[in-house]
Amino acid sequence: MDQIRIIGGAPLNGLVEVSGAKNAALPILAASLLGGGECIIDHVPQVRDLITMGKLLALLGVEVQTEGSRVVMEASKVQSIEAPYDLVKTMRASILALGPLLTRLGEAKVSLPGGCAIGTRPVNLHLKGLAMMGAEVEVEHGYIHAKARRLKGARIDLDFPTVTGTENLIMAACLAEGTTSLHHVAREPEIADLCAFLTKRGAKILGAGTDTIIIEGVSELHGAKHEVMPDRVEAGTFVMAGAITGGDITVKGCISDHLGTVFTKIQEMGVELTEHSEGVRVRRSGPLKAVEVKTLPYPGFPTDLQAQMMALMSVADGTSILTETIFEGRFLHVPELHRMGASIEIDGPHAVVKGIPVLTGAPVMASDLRASAGLVLAGLAAEGETTISRVYHLDRGYERLEEKLKAVGAQVERVREVV
Repeated sequence: MDQIRIIGGAPLNGLVEVSGAKNAALPILAASLLGGGECIIDHVPQVRDLITMGKLLALLGVEVQTEGSRVVMEASKVQSIEAPYDLVKTMRASILALGPLLTRLGEAKVSLPGGCAIGTRPVNLHLKGLAMMGAEVEVEHGYIHAKARRLKGARIDLDFPTVTGTENLIMAACLAEGTTSLHHVAREPEIADLCAFLTKRGAKILGAGTDTIIIEGVSELHGAKHEVMPDRVEAGTFVMAGAITGGDITVKGCISDHLGTVFTKIQEMGVELTEHSEGVRVRRSGPLKAVEVKTLPYPGFPTDLQAQMMALMSVADGTSILTETIFEGRFLHVPELHRMGASIEIDGPHAVVKGIPVLTGAPVMASDLRASAGLVLAGLAAEGETTISRVYHLDRGYERLEEKLKAVGAQVERVREVV
């Protein structure tokens, strides 16, 4: 297996470009299942989760061609209703095949998802919403089996603003009979990007980006061309990489409106952020300052940047408090930061981080996608050598991260693990 090896202490300087958003591309690719017609998707990052989604779609009957960051799909021959465990187990986003298959073919059989160590992430809200639209839903032998001659429009109030649940229900409603109103839904920009693509295909959707989305069902969708939005989590990771190392970097493709709460906290830490034509410039001349952060659904501080923020807190002056409200198991990176000298105490959903002058390099192990990014940032700031194992987690969501960091001055390389 691969490892990432980092010699810390080098300030970052130059320009780094953000790839397309993994969490926008996944539902957009899944939406190809909603009908025939050529769909051309640009700015798709070449990361493991999207490669897996391509394999799943091909298995279901979608013609998929990939050339660089462009994916071309044609789904007129889709007949299979089953997303099997062998693919779904590695990627939770496979659940996004459920709504499109059900609304188009009248039946779907999707394995309960795997692919994540950060909490239970139940899919009950997906199933509850589909049942309210008239589906018969059963969970048996590890599979979700749903049937409906044709889904019916309904009012659905979500108990929690689940992102994939919102996306699944939007896609299901596109071909349903009548009007579906979704209330208390997630408001992430990736959902608005999905809605923009669906609208290009002929869907009738109002309210994207708000907590109430209205979908008027249509009989069919056609092909369309779309460019995936930039990845705000990758952008936030690069901004934090600039902050933790000092120096002067510009993050190209960083949309500040997508990272408002993050920018506020990073500026509170003493980092200068400046927007200009090429992106967001990140500079820090003095020490980092302690802050308090609580993860919340968008537009709050994203849980997907929590591990990266904890790395910054580890070397900030004073005591920071980080509260995780989204996933109950998302502090798995803390013991690895301890190995690098960080002073962090966990009290339920709270992490109390007492900043130290400098971390020390150490062998560490990634536990999940975003935890691995947090360890990379810690390694960039640490004295000496840090070796991160299990970087296949990193490859699920970051495209050529070590190459991009190396281009702005980081001493980082990918190596094969010596067994």
